[in-house]
Amino acid sequence: MTDSMPPGQMAALQPPPPPQPNWALFLDIDGTLLDIADTPDRVQVPARLLDDLQAAEKKLSGALALVSGRPISEIDKLFDPLKLAASGQHGSEWRPVPGAATQSVSEAPLPAGLHEAAAKLGNLHPGIVVERKTHALAVHYRNAPDFGAEIGGRLAAAMAGFDGLMLLHGKAVWEIKDAQQSKGTAVNLFMRQPAFADRVAVFIGDDRTDEDGFHAVEEHGGLAIPVGQLALKRGRAQGKPIVAFATPTQVRKWLSDFAMRDGAAA
Repeated sequence: MTDSMPPGQMAALQPPPPPQPNWALFLDIDGTLLDIADTPDRVQVPARLLDDLQAAEKKLSGALALVSGRPISEIDKLFDPLKLAASGQHGSEWRPVPGAATQSVSEAPLPAGLHEAAAKLGNLHPGIVVERKTHALAVHYRNAPDFGAEIGGRLAAAMAGFDGLMLLHGKAVWEIKDAQQSKGTAVNLFMRQPAFADRVAVFIGDDRTDEDGFHAVEEHGGLAIPVGQLALKRGRAQGKPIVAFATPTQVRKWLSDFAMRDGAAA
């Protein structure tokens, strides 16, 4: 499943430049590297993508990280056997270098009361999917679109007694996360690591939660590359066509071209 874009709108996007050896590349997963599925556990990971990610990471001398709302444990299952540098749960945990142990960034786990409130939302409709995580949670309603507003309202009410949390609305999903952590804070952590420091930061993402990563790389003088409908939103805000991808398929092709290109290593 993809969030399609009309051909006329796709034509207005400017193709991104090929990756450069001095980049620090940050990649969202769902909707960016992978096509969005009916439920998070049904996404498909093309076998070729594993090889391309591994090759791209090598050509960037280790300066490649996956930055996702998923826990790193789930990221590792998706991309097994790869264990790339990664940030999970919207910046609440990270792995600074490939193969290292996952480290918690947030000080405390999400309150149990919020998990309980979210679990009850699954009773509204069989198409509602609740993802429980240690420092975040997500309620997906792609298969129950009429319940989006009600889910958001109930989660906001459940959060009223807790401080330091943020409610985000993405593509057919509501998410609660640590207000102090984001994909932007994850980028800033990585940019202080030896493999990423003094490089051009580039973030590719497709949803509202990726905009924090966009702002972070732009503050570092780097490049934000949106995917799909988010590209149109940013283009309207800037009043001009922007560098972007129309679909995850284009992102994968771009990454594969880089992985196969001779002479890309630093």
